[in-house]
Amino acid sequence: MTILDPSWNQTWIDLELNAPEGLYEQLSTAYQEPQRHYHSQQHLIECLAHFEQVRGLAEHPGEVAIALWFHDAVYDVRGANNERQSADWAIRALTPCKATPATLRRIEELIMATRHDATPILPDEQLLVDIDLAILGASPQRFAEYDKQVRAEYSWVPSILYRMKRKKVLQSFLERPNIYCTQHFRAHYEAQARINLTKRIE
Repeated sequence: MTILDPSWNQTWIDLELNAPEGLYEQLSTAYQEPQRHYHSQQHLIECLAHFEQVRGLAEHPGEVAIALWFHDAVYDVRGANNERQSADWAIRALTPCKATPATLRRIEELIMATRHDATPILPDEQLLVDIDLAILGASPQRFAEYDKQVRAEYSWVPSILYRMKRKKVLQSFLERPNIYCTQHFRAHYEAQARINLTKRIE
């Protein structure tokens, strides 16, 4: 058994809500779509496993967990608003469950934080973004696999253009004073992330 079932059950316990019927199956199906190579069920499982290690650091653990479940729920490899659509799906799913407006707003903002276009400020957003970026500090073997998976998702992009764009993205992480926001992820993954990124763009 994977972490998926126990994580799903604990998420709704923490939210103090009842899971909508069929939502687990819908999300599981979404993460197994054929265009996904990195943004797949493997990534979701890895994120949830990281969260289990830092659950105690979350102010609203149920909200962080459900945001992880939804953060790549919509993934169009040519799309520019996947996070927006994923957040919208989360809101549509949770509104009938009687989630409070404050809870819905925080979950929406958590999912949108995974656009990685700004440094997160709120602690739960920092935690979720660090979890999403933990792959950068993975073992060299897993990082190499991740790199190939991302390339597979963008197989339609010409090699020269892809290498240029990919290098720019990875370089932007290296240029940050800290890749990770939280002390936990800095202590465990910052050094390896910088090694992985440096080797990749050389």
